[in-house]
Amino acid sequence: MKLVNIGFGNAVNAERVLSVVNPESAPVKRLVQDAKEEKLLIDATQGRKTRAVIITDSNHVILSYLQPEKIIARFNEDSLLEDV
Repeated sequence: MKLVNIGFGNAVNAERVLSVVNPESAPVKRLVQDAKEEKLLIDATQGRKTRAVIITDSNHVILSYLQPEKIIARFNEDSLLEDV
């Protein structure tokens, strides 16, 4: 299992992530609201502004304070936490 840091000591399983998107569009806002209603929303922002929305293959939606570009760069780095 490879983990990617998404900020504030939180990490996600890189193999389960489908996409990392900007939270500003109306469809993404609806997706976040639907996930909240279905109790599939994970807020990893620690009360700060949401800058990225991570969508997983289990339909969980994860909110992050980091920019999508920063998270994507971390997916491409060799600094993934391996075999945790």
